[in-house]
Amino acid sequence: MTESVDPATEGTLDSYETHGEGDVDDLLDRASDAFEEWREQPTAEREALLERAGEVLRENSDEYAGLMTVEMGKPVEQSRSEVEMCAWVRDFYAERAAAFLQDEHVGGETDADTFVARQPLGPVLAIMPWNFPFWQVFRFAAPTLTAGNVGLLKHASNVPGCAKVIEDVFREAGYPEDVFATLMVGSDAIGVRRDGRVRAVTITGSEGAGRNVAETAGKTLEKHVLELGGSDPFFVLDDAPLERACEVGVRARVISSGRSCIAAKRLIVHEDVYDEFLDGFLNETEALRTGDPTDGDTDVGPQAREGLVEDRHEQVEATVEQGAEVRPGGEPMDRDGHFYPPTVVTDVPEGSPADKKVFGPVATVFEVPDGAAAISKANDIDYGLGASVWTEELERVARRFESGLAFVNELVQSDPRLPFGGVKDSGYGRELAKQGIREFVNEKTVRVSHGPSKEGDPAE
Repeated sequence: MTESVDPATEGTLDSYETHGEGDVDDLLDRASDAFEEWREQPTAEREALLERAGEVLRENSDEYAGLMTVEMGKPVEQSRSEVEMCAWVRDFYAERAAAFLQDEHVGGETDADTFVARQPLGPVLAIMPWNFPFWQVFRFAAPTLTAGNVGLLKHASNVPGCAKVIEDVFREAGYPEDVFATLMVGSDAIGVRRDGRVRAVTITGSEGAGRNVAETAGKTLEKHVLELGGSDPFFVLDDAPLERACEVGVRARVISSGRSCIAAKRLIVHEDVYDEFLDGFLNETEALRTGDPTDGDTDVGPQAREGLVEDRHEQVEATVEQGAEVRPGGEPMDRDGHFYPPTVVTDVPEGSPADKKVFGPVATVFEVPDGAAAISKANDIDYGLGASVWTEELERVARRFESGLAFVNELVQSDPRLPFGGVKDSGYGRELAKQGIREFVNEKTVRVSHGPSKEGDPAE
């Protein structure tokens, strides 16, 4: 059995039966069998089921949002927004999947028809995190299933309730049995990919987990996509709209209680506006309300599980010992649950524990002399997921970030219409948009000759 625990109260919510080795073997067999029929389903029919799944999400939005909030601590208003995002990605692919998957004809010869056909690969394993327990799954499942693959979900161990409910969404929408299934197993489930029944894998998680997946996939030659998080810069130039930058910067840092891969983790500010920006940022931070995530007025909820508070506090303390200053925050909250307050750290020494990445409601602020130094600081890191730049110089600056995403004068975000993914240690491959639905298909070249075979032709 695995337990679901409320991080705000530390009370047990529910218990779920885990799958043993025999159960997993049966689920893999059933997924393989389901694929043979599902792949033949017309795309229009798969789109219709996807549209119905979006309706199920909206019909049960409050229930799903409440479950997310009590299982991993996301403030309930953000949970409601997450459910709506999941419905949106359903709408997007329900309208466009057929166009993204249609044959691509290539001209060139009068006696032959040449085209690229996009065909599904088979069962795809998705290893998903707890920080966006619905969105991460649906942004994988919407394109992948609609392309004709079947899905196997290995979700994070602290959100088993979300995993089971997501499976129920597909069933209620009318998807055939075993087209989408949840594996209630531990992290060692990655081993199920070694026997050939799983044809591809996608993971959103830590760099270590991603490297393990890539190593295994390299041995078995499975297609894979890695989204391994980041330490996104929030770059404020001297011509930035400061009031708006302060407001959005705080929101970008504490979304999902500070536990977003594309959160604004490192605020890099031009020296000419540093003091003014910092004052505004601190005021916005101090106005945040931390507490019960089921309260609609709460901005920051608890950390998702035991140990995360201690990890963040040790990281902040060690950085302060090396010369940094904390203002405000910096101490675990004296209350039940896993709460760490919004924290701002300035004068961060290079190479200190908080210099590169903090996964929690902790913002690090750096002062730089000019734009060149800001870009150098932003790129001087192993990650390359997103970057937010605040300036009037627009895309000329955005192009200089080593990142998969660059947003100008707004926070970095997921959008079904735009490809999502990173470079460097943030992984490779793309989710969302037409690039996402084409990640797990075989782009097959087909050449149909209309002329007679010639003597010596290999076709004879």
